[in-house]
Amino acid sequence: MQRAARQLDLFPEQPAPGPEPAFTVRESKRARRLSIKVFPRGRVEVVVPKRTRPADVAAFVDEHRQWIDETRAAFARQFPPEPFRLPQTVNLAAIGREMRIRYEPDGSIRGVRYRTAPGEVVLRGQTDDPSACVDALKRWLAGVAKAEFGPWLAALAAETGNAFRRMQVRGQKTCWGSHSARGTISINYCLLFLEPQLVRYLMIHELCHARHMNHSRRFWQYVRRFEPDYRRLDRALGEGWQAVPVWLGFH
Repeated sequence: MQRAARQLDLFPEQPAPGPEPAFTVRESKRARRLSIKVFPRGRVEVVVPKRTRPADVAAFVDEHRQWIDETRAAFARQFPPEPFRLPQTVNLAAIGREMRIRYEPDGSIRGVRYRTAPGEVVLRGQTDDPSACVDALKRWLAGVAKAEFGPWLAALAAETGNAFRRMQVRGQKTCWGSHSARGTISINYCLLFLEPQLVRYLMIHELCHARHMNHSRRFWQYVRRFEPDYRRLDRALGEGWQAVPVWLGFH
């Protein structure tokens, strides 16, 4: 399930060559054509089918440079840039928990390690390295998500009668969750920053893909059986990125 972004989804049309703006490329097995996503903090991602030639990607981006620039500018007016700051507290709304973050410099440790204590997360090591601190916090968030979301997902699977083979926790930059053909449900640990009702809806959404591996009318009718308010929740989830802290670098 994708997170909020403005997307241009077109077939390429013999674009003229030109210099490439900064963007990332993601290959997708499901993609049938090239598409561009611009995220609210300005990140640009190009989604391409497997085995797409780099030259075709560059040409596609160059052709739609004006749309990219206009979309980034519109987002910038709506969401002014925020300076990067490591957090002093982290509020995990999904599980009703707020944690203090304590930084302990230790030159004898390579990188940054984390440990939890009552009400706080302690980062120890090269804490003058913001990137290493963020990596440690991401590992902590992934561990919390696995412990908290696993039983929650299992309970909803039993409630809806939709089984899954296993759950994995990831830090996807483009979606809140997914359900593979092999029965693996991937959950984004950034859901920890969202309200519980949105997490529950996301889990129901992915579980329903056990019956319908698409977003057809039948799929949405099936989702409605377990969550009648799915339309409102789906819209709210699409805006859920606003609750994800900027220091994570996901948008």
